[in-house]
Order: sequence, then C-alpha cells, then structure tokens
Amino acid sequence: QEQLVESGGGLVQAGGSLRLSCASSMSIISFRAINWYRQEPGKQRHFVATLSPGGNARYADFVEGRFTVTRDTTNNIAYLQMNSLRPEDTAVYYCNIEGRKATGQEYSNWGQGTRVTVSS
Repeated sequence: QEQLVESGGGLVQAGGSLRLSCASSMSIISFRAINWYRQEPGKQRHFVATLSPGGNARYADFVEGRFTVTRDTTNNIAYLQMNSLRPEDTAVYYCNIEGRKATGQEYSNWGQGTRVTVSS
C-alpha cells in the first residue's frame, strides 16, 4: 500500500524556518497535484499550498510569500519550505499527493502529519 511519510516538523522560534518533507513509497512523477494542509487543535484542516506538474504553485493568503512548495520526482519527495514563521503557523501539517497510477487508477494519498510549533 502506498504511503506518504512526513518529517521535518518541530519547535522553532518566531522568525525561524523549517522544511517539511513528504516521502512517497511510490513514484510521484505522474502526480496531478501536491498539496499541503494544516490543522490547528480543535479546528478544521485548512489549505496551505498546492503545486501542479507544470510547476505552478498557489498558496493560501496567510502564506504571504513565506512558504515554497517543491518536489523531487527523482526521489519521490515533496517539500514545504517555511520561512519567517509566526506563532499562528503552529499546527499539524499534512501533505496530500494526487495522481494516476500506470494502471489508470486514481489515487489521493495523505501523510500522517507533522507538528510545527512556533514560539513567540
């Protein structure tokens, strides 16, 4: 079964940076979208960023140019680089990769989440 394993979360001071990784057990070369979401305690999951196969990225308004989503299709890893972190960025971050297998089957896989805590 395909898996996405996330890493890179942790505790950082305001203004600091983290790079989240999302490693896929299957090839992501034919992905349709790489998405990042976040969820604060007791709240709904919110969209953070998405990346298209052509390299076009779109971000939530609150990102304000601080985050960058990229992918390494050679090693099947997606990244979310987060700079200038703020206390309000504290959340569990989830990656989601959508695509189609060689068999034609559509897939949408989720990572287990990685916790980011930003102290003031």
